[in-house]
Formats: sequence, structure tokens, C-alpha cells
Amino acid sequence: MNPSTALARVIVDELWRCGVREAVLAPGSRNAALAFALHAADAQGRIRLHVRVDERTAGFLALGLAKAGRRPVPVVCTSGTAAANLHPAVLEANHAGVPLLVLTADRPPDLRGVGASQTTDQIKLYGDAVRLFHEVGVPERRPGQNAYWRELAGRATAVARGFRDRNPGPVHLNLAFRDPLVPDPADPVDLDDPRLGDDWPESLAGRSGHGRWTRIERLSTEHIAWLEEGPRTVVVAGDGADAQARWLAETGGWPLLAEPSSGARSGPNALGPYRLLLDTRPDLEAGIERVVVHGWPTLSRPVTRLLARPDVEVVVVSRRPSWPDAGHQAYRVTTTAAPEGTVEGAGRREPDEWLAAWLAADRAARAAVDDVLAGEPEFTGLHVAREVAGVLPGGGLLVAGSSNPIRDLDLAGAPWNNRLVDESGRIDPRDHRRVLSNRGLAGIDGTLSTAIGAALVHRSGPAYALVGDLTFLHDANALVRGPYEARPDLTIVVVNDDGGGIFCTLEQGGPDHAEAFERIFGTPHGVDLGSLTAATHTPFTRATTRAELRGALSRSRGLRVVEVPVDRSRTRDLHARLREAVSAASYDGVR
Repeated sequence: MNPSTALARVIVDELWRCGVREAVLAPGSRNAALAFALHAADAQGRIRLHVRVDERTAGFLALGLAKAGRRPVPVVCTSGTAAANLHPAVLEANHAGVPLLVLTADRPPDLRGVGASQTTDQIKLYGDAVRLFHEVGVPERRPGQNAYWRELAGRATAVARGFRDRNPGPVHLNLAFRDPLVPDPADPVDLDDPRLGDDWPESLAGRSGHGRWTRIERLSTEHIAWLEEGPRTVVVAGDGADAQARWLAETGGWPLLAEPSSGARSGPNALGPYRLLLDTRPDLEAGIERVVVHGWPTLSRPVTRLLARPDVEVVVVSRRPSWPDAGHQAYRVTTTAAPEGTVEGAGRREPDEWLAAWLAADRAARAAVDDVLAGEPEFTGLHVAREVAGVLPGGGLLVAGSSNPIRDLDLAGAPWNNRLVDESGRIDPRDHRRVLSNRGLAGIDGTLSTAIGAALVHRSGPAYALVGDLTFLHDANALVRGPYEARPDLTIVVVNDDGGGIFCTLEQGGPDHAEAFERIFGTPHGVDLGSLTAATHTPFTRATTRAELRGALSRSRGLRVVEVPVDRSRTRDLHARLREAVSAASYDGVR
């Protein structure tokens, strides 16, 4: 067995022993040894292999697999620009805390800087965006290599999972391979095969019983945040929070302002159009004395303003070295907010005057939003978001694109009634509707690949993606799949407003900038999405009415694209009318 094959097979074998079950490969020459090793692992039923011809697509596919599967997922590429094309996915994984294992193949050091093909400096290519970088070095036929490679694989997966520091994220291993890069047909596939001792100076086998080479124990650093009663509190749950945020809100008797991808947008204390309430109910907003923040809230300017108020005590719950505090007002940062025994009355508390006022305002706000949308003559992105959220059953998965789709869900989608099954905030998985979104950096790139990856490991119900047209076009390569690749059950709903609809609601969408808006922000493209999907043989439906959309959403088998054309010229006016309606309803119906 040549050294390149030995390194690749040992690394892949140890990754499997450390819990890796999915892997993504972008083909190349320098990473051939890893490609053969992954193919063999797939044939053995150990690691399911996904092959993509575009490295950026491959990176985001691995991101989706890791995010939904909650396991480290390696993405493997060749050298040069291939490694650079993984950078967007690495950045998203860094900011979202996703355990991505980036395995880049490289030339040996003596071929760097001398004009060798596809060779650049890949040392620390992703900078501080990775939790760990390691230059593996050219494999050699000598004793000690097996232990080094296996320990490294275990350490990489543990760091990616945040097993010791509760700070999961991407890890980069740069592996230099020297020719020959392909295995000999006579090489044993099983590393426990005794024939390996015939041509290698040591055994390449792992621990007996398929155990890990190094057993890494979890470091416990949790402590309780003693949250006393008294201050008028709201709980803000951003992207990547969990059901503990809901449990805390219900235990403390506080309003819950939860983004769709927080994992906490359910239960009796969860508010619907909370950002409109913060904007239109100054009496309620001004009464807030403390905010408990879970996850990374990034959708709402009213929430951002709230967290920047110097008169509000901000308690941040974060297990990562960095924490959300853009307003620089955090009073306390803690690793857990489970206040068992610290807030009187375990379980949900009955609403007091503070919570009751918020819940009453929320009911009025939801009714106002319903009335405006019911009277809207045109089908809008808010209508589409509401329909998609409405068909998502218990156990279902929804991946929302950044820009308008996730915000439309936040504004128009009502909280679900997921059932808490114990006092730690765990939700019954049969009821749990899961919403994912790439909010680490809130980019639109790679969203389809992320959704496909998430759908491939989702097992408990149907999967949907809700994206805008620019997001769809940005990652259309995700629809390119070879005949050997697994097909997800995923319905991709594209809200097509022919350009950048989100800018209509921002400052540049105002009348003062109308002359320049369409060219530099609206960016109409005129692409026929049906023809584009036909090129990849992806089933396609165009829905122009609520009835057509509901019919299309009822067919959830296989990978499908549903386009919903909407007119973005009315978006700014619609949002203004929603705000006015909520403001009027709040004051007329609740004091």
C-alpha cells in the first residue's frame, strides 16, 4: 500500500469510528486517495458519500448535512482554487457554529512556490474562521504514522463538535499527497486485514471493537444563571437557540420573542409579529427592564435597538467564546439559563399583568396582520411564507433563505404548538417543526445546497425550502446531481419577484432613490426558472394562486421546485400598511 492510500484510508476509518456518517466529495486528482477511501467506506455501508462537481455547492451541502444531522461532516476537495471555493461555507459554519470538517488535498511542500500546477499556499487558508488548522504533512512509510493520523482525526472531530469547549465549528486539515495517488487493486480494503503487515512497517488497524483511538471526555463548565424575579423581562431567541429559551420564558412568566430558526418559536408565551409590536407599542417596549438573549438574533432592527438600550439589563446565554452583544450593553454572560429552583414555581406560570399585556397586544397584532393580508389583492411573499409554514406538519423541516423569506416567516408565520415533554425544555420530536437558516453571516449563497444536505439526513417528516429568486439563481448548481447520488425529498419554493425585493423595504427603496433603484438594487434578471430547472431534469411547477400553491405543496416526494411569481413594486407599501394596522389595532384594542 502506498503512503497516500494509507493516510487516506486510516483518516476515513478513524472518522467513521468517531461518528462521521456522511461525507461530501468534489472530484479532483490530488484528492484521489481520499476519494477512493470514501468510496470504499460508502460500499461498506459505513459513510454515505455525496459527490458534487462544484466545490461551493459541496461545501454548503456538507453544511446542511452537519446542521440537520448534528454530526461533523467532512467535505473533501483537491488543491488550488477548489479549496478557495469552500471559503463561504467555512465562514457560515464558523459564525453559525456548525461542525464542518474541511479536508483539502495539497501538493507536497517542495512543489509549492515553484509553478507546479494547481498549487498555492493553503496553509491557514481560512484564517481565524476555523477552530483548528493542521498541516498533516506528506505521509511516509515509517512507524508512528498510524497513531498520529488516528489521534488527529479524533481531535479534529472533537474540536468540530465543540466537545471540550462547547464551541462547535469548522476544522481544516490540509493533507499533502505525493504520487502515486491511487491504490493498488490488490490493496486490502479492511485495515484489520493481516496482509497489511506484509508491505507496511506497522499495523494500520484501529482500536479493537471499532473503538475510537482517543476517548475524549466532555468538559463540564456549566453553571446556573440565578435570575431573580422582579425586573420586567422578555426572552429573545435568535438563530441557533433551542427549546430551553421557551422553557425559561414559560417558567419565568415572560413574553418570548423568537425568530423562526431559533428552535423556540412555539408555546403559549411565543409572540407572532413581535417586531411590529416593538415598533408600534412604545408603552410596552419602554416597560422592558431586562432581556434574556439566546442564540443570535439578526432579523429585526427593533430587537437590535432594544438590545442597545443602556437602561435595559441584558443577560446573554452563550456557550461560545463570542456572544451576541452588538449594542455593547450585556450585563451578564452565562453558559446556561436553566433556572430550576431559582424562579419560584417550576413549570409554566400563569400570566401576570406584564405577560398578559404582551399576549393581548400580540392577539390584536396578529388579527391586524390577518386583515391586511386577507384584503391584499395580489399574492405576496408574506402569503407564500404563511402557506408554507401552514403545511409544515409535526416532524417537518423548513430551510428558509436569508433576505425576505426568513423575515416573511417571522412576520406572518404564527408560533407552533410544539409540546414540551420535560422541565429541561425538551420538545417532543413528533411535534417538533424544525426551521433552519444560514444566519451565521446571513448570506444567500449556498442555500439550496444547505437545504438539500439537511433534507438528506432529515427522517421524521417532509422537508421544504423557502427562498427568493436571487438565492435560487446563486446556487442553481445545487440541482446538478449525478445518477449515483442520493435524492432528497425536498420541495423548494421560490418566491420570484425578479430581483432584490428586500431592498424595497430599506432606505434605498424610498422615493428619493427611485431613479437609480432598479439598476443597482432591484437588479431584474428575467430568468425563466422553468427552463433552468428543466436543464437538470428537476420537476417544476409554477403556482400563481393560493389554491395552486397548496396543491403543489401537497406533493412532497422527491426533489421539486415550485415557483411563485410576485410583484415587488407593492412590497414597501404593504409593509407600511401592516405597521399602521398593527399600531391602530394595538391602541384601539389594548391599553
